[in-house]
Amino acid sequence: MAGPERIGDFITIEREGRVATLRFDRGDRINPLSVQLLRDLAAAARALREDVSTSAIVLTGGQAFSGGADLSDPEISVRASASLLERREMLRAGPDMCDAWEALDQVTIAAIEGFCIGGGVALAVACDFRIAARGAHFRLPEIPLGMNMSWHTQPRLVNLIGPSRTKQLTIFGERVSAAKAEAWGLADEVCGDGEALAVARNWAEKVAALPPVAVRMAKRGITQAATALNAVSTFMDADQFALVSTSEDQREAVTAFLEKRPPKFTGR
Repeated sequence: MAGPERIGDFITIEREGRVATLRFDRGDRINPLSVQLLRDLAAAARALREDVSTSAIVLTGGQAFSGGADLSDPEISVRASASLLERREMLRAGPDMCDAWEALDQVTIAAIEGFCIGGGVALAVACDFRIAARGAHFRLPEIPLGMNMSWHTQPRLVNLIGPSRTKQLTIFGERVSAAKAEAWGLADEVCGDGEALAVARNWAEKVAALPPVAVRMAKRGITQAATALNAVSTFMDADQFALVSTSEDQREAVTAFLEKRPPKFTGR
């Protein structure tokens, strides 16, 4: 096995045979997705797409898979004073990153420990498979915080778990345990805590033992069949985010969260 390759400040890629393992780790328990980390994850996916020596890619985080977008990132705070045109461009990083991971011809397997929240869910469902530790959970907090779920995520969730469960996960913003995620089809296998990476690598080795061209063609054909209408149904989700982020309800949601009180929404 060659030494790890670094991309940006927080990504390492290790290759063993026809399996690549990409770890993104901010070094804290939340493992948030900064704008620069989103760009680096997209760049890593685009580089890996050209790697014909790799059949499977395991994607894993740090102490947790990810707590979602890094709200303390200065690049996010700049949006508040940006023009609408500038804001639309700034909002591309998340969906572009997820699209780059979905576009990979190699089989992608997310190894999920701890929590997988917001943008973490968006990234995980852009992969082919999800292995979750028993103590892991999934959550989309965007709507309770006065935002919409973007990053081209909703149609991917519908593809995986159907419309009713996608509505439950998206609208209520409640935790979904690993066991429930497996029952829904959001997780493909649940394993012991601390074992998600090892189990994901076992899946990857099974892929690596198969004919690589046939695997790539099968994956691409299945993905295209399942996602043919996704771009049509979600092309404006960044514009929707830009709209709701200027609403009084969004400001009230954040204020109430910080003040630890129930929000009072008015539809404004």
